[in-house]
Amino acid sequence: MKLLKSPALRRLFLFLAIMGPGIITSNVDNDAGGITTYSVAGAALGYKILWLFIPMIVALVVIQEMCTRMGAVTGKGLADLIRERFGVKITFYAMTGLLLGNLGNIMSEFAGVAASMELFGVSKYISLPLAALFTWWLVLRWSYKVVERVFLAACLIYFCYIFSGYLAHPDWGEVAKQLVVPHFTFNSTYVVIVVGIIGTTIAPWMQFYIQSAVVEKGITVKDYTYTKYDVIVGSIMVNLIALFIVISCAATLHVHGIKVDSAKEAALALTPLAGPWASTLFAIGLLNASLFSASILPLSTAYFLCEAFGIEAGIDKSWREAPAFYWLYTVLIIIGAGVILVPNISLIAVMFWSQVVNGIMLPFVLIFMLYLVNNKDIMGDYVNGPIFNIISWVTVVIMISLSLVMLWTSLFQT
Repeated sequence: MKLLKSPALRRLFLFLAIMGPGIITSNVDNDAGGITTYSVAGAALGYKILWLFIPMIVALVVIQEMCTRMGAVTGKGLADLIRERFGVKITFYAMTGLLLGNLGNIMSEFAGVAASMELFGVSKYISLPLAALFTWWLVLRWSYKVVERVFLAACLIYFCYIFSGYLAHPDWGEVAKQLVVPHFTFNSTYVVIVVGIIGTTIAPWMQFYIQSAVVEKGITVKDYTYTKYDVIVGSIMVNLIALFIVISCAATLHVHGIKVDSAKEAALALTPLAGPWASTLFAIGLLNASLFSASILPLSTAYFLCEAFGIEAGIDKSWREAPAFYWLYTVLIIIGAGVILVPNISLIAVMFWSQVVNGIMLPFVLIFMLYLVNNKDIMGDYVNGPIFNIISWVTVVIMISLSLVMLWTSLFQT
């Protein structure tokens, strides 16, 4: 009983009760497309891309915190606020762009399920229907609290990549150096990979999902301090895992001059270079990430589309109470898995370029967010401070600049 009266222990229990939206949302970003992007980056560029992760942690914490704060203060999702403040027409165009980007992402998740199960000798014609049925059943059958616990458990499996990176025996001195020494070149491949990494680490859909999750969980300003810790833990964790994926491929594939086009190729190539355990752990991580994200991305898409047009949404509601929400979720899963079942289809380009599209769309979503979070009519005393605004606007300017550089180098560089 004395332990329960301890302020530190009470704070820990409160954090454990509140945690979920930040950790889950961040870790979903290490999805099949993300793992492919990090694998390609590590194989193509080696350790020279590692410096990007420290500023990305800072940017991700700031951006995710703004969304959770808006959700806690207003009790409304991001799409809902955009519709209220910008009108249905602008909302329609914004949601159409996000829907198209998310469709590519959802397909890439099921492509990741198929690729990872093929590494274990299971045909996609068996794995994909089972994966689609599982993700659909999970959300339809259980409450938000149960679904969240399943997702939190899935987050732990990402640590496979840390062990895989350790087994690759990287040059830790070089890793430490490249983490703090920026390196940039205007080569088109380098720029596209940088945009892809930022796009998969700070994806537009994340901002909609985390705010909806905060609202559905019933988190208010009173509980908000613990939600900030949730965001910080999630942001550090997702970047740490991504860092080790790059390190795994840089220490093995890049060193031996092996280039890959997918996470599956990276897992196969690791076997002779880092041993079967590194390859197996890489494949397990890919399966977990793909299955996890194949549940979250259709859910996020259903949330923001319903919120954008004032339609009832939420896992804790029945199909009768929120039919459009559940039909959207169902159709997105069917499309995502169904396209990958087409014989001889290759979606490596979709998996990589969907992350690049995320990077291009991110500044537009951030501009909406910055308008909303700085509006006193909406946020009252909880508007952004100057430091958060500076970091956010710098992120917007950098992403727009990188997108323009990427377009220029792709068109005119020989």
